[in-house]
Amino acid sequence: MIHDYLIFTGVFAIFFLLTVSIYLFSQNSRIRQRNTRLTEANKIIEQKLNEVQLEHIGTKLNPHLFKNILNSVQSHAYQTYMSLDKLANVLDYILYESNNKFVSPKEELNFALSLIEINKIKINPLFDFRIKSRINKSDAIYEEKVFAPLISVDLIENAFKHTDFLAQDSFISIHLELENGMFTMKVSNKASLKNVLEKENSGFGSQSLDQRLKMIYNNHYQLEKSSKNGIFTAELKINLGEFYDKMRYS
Repeated sequence: MIHDYLIFTGVFAIFFLLTVSIYLFSQNSRIRQRNTRLTEANKIIEQKLNEVQLEHIGTKLNPHLFKNILNSVQSHAYQTYMSLDKLANVLDYILYESNNKFVSPKEELNFALSLIEINKIKINPLFDFRIKSRINKSDAIYEEKVFAPLISVDLIENAFKHTDFLAQDSFISIHLELENGMFTMKVSNKASLKNVLEKENSGFGSQSLDQRLKMIYNNHYQLEKSSKNGIFTAELKINLGEFYDKMRYS
């Protein structure tokens, strides 16, 4: 009798534990599925917020850029024909290409070179202006849509805006490079140390560039800024090759 009771109790205990285990496993699966759905929903919400922020930044950036370009052209009317030719290229890019989420490095680099030429008309022909471009047009991503439009604007605009043109040793140096999927832009200029630190840390352009790079390229870029002995240097590197691979497989 006792033996039968023990067997019954053992079987009941096993059945109870098995039932509880199945129930807990089922609940755990439901919780994991719900967490997965919540994670996916959070990713979608975060992506939408980033898109809204980028659109907000873009609406502020374009009018600011228009104003600087028009001021450059207006201040040197004797070079109107050349200026308007470059200006047409720049405005076409701003109006039609900058609304796209991505453009090709080819398009952005052509825009950057036109923007530099427009800004050059403001300075004395004898001014020490150095520009070096080493672009590998056979690079695999040269014509791929991987470049956020207008990324090059801030570094170019800040160099011309903050340069001390009256100093004898004043200069502006711009280096553009695309090789093995790596884009590099290095800009240096002679400027007032106090002026640079105040404007670079507080200006809208500097903040918007940092925000856009972080939201778009995340850990695929490096932006370094330094100021020493009145020379301000900013160097931007974007691993467009890695970013392109991530876009294709995500």
